[in-house]
Amino acid sequence: MKGFRFAAIVFLGLLTALPLAAQYRDDQFKRDAFTQNYADTTEKTAADTSSLFSFKDFFGGLAHKRTPSLKNLSIGSAVLIGGNQIYNRQYWKLPIIYGGIGAGIFGGIHFNNLYKSTGDSKYQTFSTLSYVGAGLFWWGSLMDGAVMYKSNRSPDSAKSTFYSLFLPGLGQIYNGEFWKVPIYWGLIAGSVHFCIENNVQYQRWKWIHNMATSDEEGIEKPPQSGEAAKYYRDAYRRYRDYSILAVALAYVLQVVDANVFAYMQDFEVSDDISLRMEPSVIPMQYASAPAVGLSLGIRF
Repeated sequence: MKGFRFAAIVFLGLLTALPLAAQYRDDQFKRDAFTQNYADTTEKTAADTSSLFSFKDFFGGLAHKRTPSLKNLSIGSAVLIGGNQIYNRQYWKLPIIYGGIGAGIFGGIHFNNLYKSTGDSKYQTFSTLSYVGAGLFWWGSLMDGAVMYKSNRSPDSAKSTFYSLFLPGLGQIYNGEFWKVPIYWGLIAGSVHFCIENNVQYQRWKWIHNMATSDEEGIEKPPQSGEAAKYYRDAYRRYRDYSILAVALAYVLQVVDANVFAYMQDFEVSDDISLRMEPSVIPMQYASAPAVGLSLGIRF
């Protein structure tokens, strides 16, 4: 069970890191692919290396002195809870968010202490539900920030990305691609189902193996041998890990899909395919005169 919890924690970390990295690469691609700059880019490159998150952009938005990107606003609000609501001037939501999170954490600690003192499993369940409730309030504050964020683009690739990050399939709905939602939900739900089933079988064969190899007296030995139980235990553990990987891949795929197709909707696609040739003058930084060449443009 400890190994399963560790794998789940690593999985959640990947779910957060990979989509944010994809959004960063998408922003960098937009800057580099459509901007020609033949000057020295050393200074610009050094500045871009820290643009995964900008404290200046985030706190400038909270002070209402600038318009932060949704990326910086969401990352910052994940740590400084309520940042989205402060930026949107919806201060009345802050007591609800902090009250819900605080009540969930307090309830989790309280019921966990009762479970330790009484041993009653229902208190452990109440503790888990309390922590889940706190997490839902935190998640709701981030989702609310993404929904309320105003953008000049429709669809906005950043919005679509964070929609899918917070709720799988929501980015596809935002992009108008409703037919993709059952596909991704089917992939994720199926992988989660196999993950749960394989974990149940892993725990079962682990128990059988422990019983079959135990040296304690008075323990009834199972009919399966220790070697057979070890084989099935390792097999189901491997299947469970594959299922976790499948959930992660399906989740990341739908985030990337939402980002890419929201961005690609800005491209104009027509039946007009043409080739244009024209002279071009390219300014050179370390030359006394510009270079003269021929520019080819293909329209499709």
